[in-house]
Amino acid sequence: MATVTLAPAAERNRSIPAIAVMAAVFAVAPFLGLYPEFLMKGLCFALFACAFNLLIGFGGLLSFGHAMFFGTAGYVCAHAARVWGLTPELSILAGTAASALLGIVTGALAIRRQGIYFAMITLALAQMVFFFYLQAPFTHGEDGIQGVPRGRLFGLVDLSNSLAMYYTVLVIFLAGFLVIHRVVHSPFGQVLKAIRENEPRALSLGYDADRYKLLAFVLSATLAGLAGGTKAIVFQLASLTDVHWSMSGEVVLMTLLGGMGTMFGPVVGAFVIISLENYLAGFGEWVTVITGAIFVACVLAFRRGIVGELGAWWARRRTT
Repeated sequence: MATVTLAPAAERNRSIPAIAVMAAVFAVAPFLGLYPEFLMKGLCFALFACAFNLLIGFGGLLSFGHAMFFGTAGYVCAHAARVWGLTPELSILAGTAASALLGIVTGALAIRRQGIYFAMITLALAQMVFFFYLQAPFTHGEDGIQGVPRGRLFGLVDLSNSLAMYYTVLVIFLAGFLVIHRVVHSPFGQVLKAIRENEPRALSLGYDADRYKLLAFVLSATLAGLAGGTKAIVFQLASLTDVHWSMSGEVVLMTLLGGMGTMFGPVVGAFVIISLENYLAGFGEWVTVITGAIFVACVLAFRRGIVGELGAWWARRRTT
């Protein structure tokens, strides 16, 4: 029996109900006994993982340095809010713009190579950025930028209120998620997938693969910056942790665990990892070992990731 490939518009429309359900669940989550701070952290990392998944899951580009965009936006946003006195929305936009600019520069350098060489270049560039922030005066070194004011959103909404801050983060996450969803199901996204599957064939059809990959890289960096800037406002802190190479590894873990190349996989993976770190905090440094063991077990048992395996199971059930 032949399989029928859904057109981008049909596939996009099919996932709209699932997005609505996800938005509704997050909207009522604070009233179900979940702490807003935990949810906000999960949403920030979920957006970060979705941005990374756009690059690796749909573009086939593995970056080991995505933390540089996440951390850069955090530092710029924190500095803009604390020193320049900008409002939270302008501070987040400043951080996002800084990550976009960094994405253009680093992407233009890294996109010239493929495979492991691309991954190593992104890692090297990220390490350069890390050491820059370690030495730069405005970042305050290992102390980071502390006491970042949340301020008032558009001069009206007091973000010192946890619920107000939470729903602001939720709106930012949903906006970023919908942008990624639209990009993936657009003609641009279809060409990006074609390049991932068979770049020589895409080139033979007349597509400029490097231009498409650079655009995907910059868009991914920009959305990662949006997540990083939002996190800096939420936790009123920008630190070296967010730009360290281990943060790049953590977002890879979230994406693979949830399901690379799926829309909802990174969201699930991010909340799984954040939950493990939160509820296993009493084990101290063993958290990393336990998380690694769980990841290995999940990779062996769920090779497509949690959401990927669930999707495959549902597809098999529909055909039987």
